[in-house]
Amino acid sequence: MTPACGWDQAVFRCGRCGIEHTATTEDDYLKAVGAHHDAHAVWDRLNPIERDGFASILRTILSAPDLAVEFSALADRQATGGDSR
Repeated sequence: MTPACGWDQAVFRCGRCGIEHTATTEDDYLKAVGAHHDAHAVWDRLNPIERDGFASILRTILSAPDLAVEFSALADRQATGGDSR
């Protein structure tokens, strides 16, 4: 019996920070690599104080999905000139 061709899993190892991501599909692998690359790009643009503040904000918002939804909606309303209350 011939084994099926395709992905079993692939591991991405970042040469900059050493993190490892394991993906079971090519699409997931490409998403993980792209997101990690983008994270490094954002990190590189921030100074140490901005990094600490941004990381703290993300931890708060990502730990509370309802907060993330409400905060995003508030930002959208503010951007379109909606009520500030």
